[in-house]
Amino acid sequence: MAKMAASMVAESGEDVFRKMFKFYKRREPPPDLREVTDFSSGAASGGKVVPLKLDPSAVSDEEAACVGLQPIRDWRAFGLQGYPGFIFISNPFLRGSQAFWVRQCLKTYPQKPNVCNLDMHMSPSDTQDIWAKSVQALRSPPSVKRQPKTLLERLRWVTLGYHYNWDTKTYSANSYTPFPVDLHMLSSRITTACGFPGFNSEAAILNYYRSDSSLGIHVDESELDHSRPLLSLSFGQSAIFLLGGTHKHDPPSAMFMHSGDVMLMSGPSRLLYHAVPRILPAPPQRAALLEELSCASSLQTGSVLEPVSEEDWGVCLRYIQSSRVNMTVRQVLGSGQSFPEKLPSALQMDDEGRTVGCHEDGNGGKRKRSCSDPVGTVET
Repeated sequence: MAKMAASMVAESGEDVFRKMFKFYKRREPPPDLREVTDFSSGAASGGKVVPLKLDPSAVSDEEAACVGLQPIRDWRAFGLQGYPGFIFISNPFLRGSQAFWVRQCLKTYPQKPNVCNLDMHMSPSDTQDIWAKSVQALRSPPSVKRQPKTLLERLRWVTLGYHYNWDTKTYSANSYTPFPVDLHMLSSRITTACGFPGFNSEAAILNYYRSDSSLGIHVDESELDHSRPLLSLSFGQSAIFLLGGTHKHDPPSAMFMHSGDVMLMSGPSRLLYHAVPRILPAPPQRAALLEELSCASSLQTGSVLEPVSEEDWGVCLRYIQSSRVNMTVRQVLGSGQSFPEKLPSALQMDDEGRTVGCHEDGNGGKRKRSCSDPVGTVET
């Protein structure tokens, strides 16, 4: 990775992160992926991957199983040299339990009163039940001529808890809906296992990626308390994740995120630049795991997980066969903190005058920036 970064700096004065983002994003010719770290196999790590031992007593086996997680002693957790505070967990989910979380992301969490990108240009009644308005079309066989994209296929983001304001890049006390109890329990179990007991899930951003989507270079710094970690969970197709430094010109490390993988950014890694330049088909082994459903009899007593019907799972599977869903969960306020009375109104801009985290959209390859959609499509 360092060799690739050095060669890119030598070729151009453009910062190396942006060069590498474009390298992995390009379609023709396709990028060489041999230098991308795969935590599930240790491939292309260059000796940078460090196995981590988590405390198995931090979360009991029963507490882990209640949210669909394996016992902590069975987790495969890693750090990355040069990135203190960064933890990568290779699919800690029990077999079949990902189905519940995928269904929550597609059917439950987009429901009102939560906020999504479609609310920016549609009436509340039109986005009242995105799943119900989409399910019939998604259940039709692929051979049947499809109508225009369903609302579910047009979904790009959903916010939970404190709703992130894409224009001001802030949270506020007057834009809040109750955070899902099940997702808080999952987040709490993972963060506790990673050494952060007492994590309070106050906000989440769900990003919905199609096969041609990407997420621009940015830092998650809008939370008022940066001492608490940023938690990321992925489901569906795979992605290339770029993790850089505290400055935009710092060369990033590239890694795969597969379905079920979990990342935690804390301490010195909490405010690092990162991006997702590309979505890739899930490797066969991960794709096979995704197709499994937990039977009702296997669910732990007191579990937040519920059985997923075959009908619902058929729709979910149809969606994630070509898409990826990522949830990032955050604690916004520290102990005793409150929101400032007057919030800044200026947009957060990058060094080229563009709004950080927003997508590119338009026709004929000419892209106009929009703050209502952080997940973008590749340039044509």
